[in-house]
Amino acid sequence: MDCLFCKIVSGEIPSNKVYEDEMIYAFHDINPMAPVHILIIPKEHIASSMNDVTGENSACIARIFEKIPHIAALAGLAGGYRVICNCGPDADQTVLHIHFHLLGGKKLSATLG
Repeated sequence: MDCLFCKIVSGEIPSNKVYEDEMIYAFHDINPMAPVHILIIPKEHIASSMNDVTGENSACIARIFEKIPHIAALAGLAGGYRVICNCGPDADQTVLHIHFHLLGGKKLSATLG
């Protein structure tokens, strides 16, 4: 498979890991949009976006949301944070493996677009 995030999970491509368990992997984004910008992905390849979440793979998505507060705490995000999932080209999704952006470390803008 030629998926960038699958290669990161397998160790083929290095990353700056923040958190890992049997289902998910979190690492610092190489092009941060905030002082703290962490990508959180399922280790299982779920092609594309939220549109591909099913009853068969939703447990790893639930696991991500269960662990987001822990990952935010590890990153020192005591003042709050934002979680974003880009879905498709109009949302600027560039890697077709579902992933969530955890952003924080400063007061974030109220506007996104």
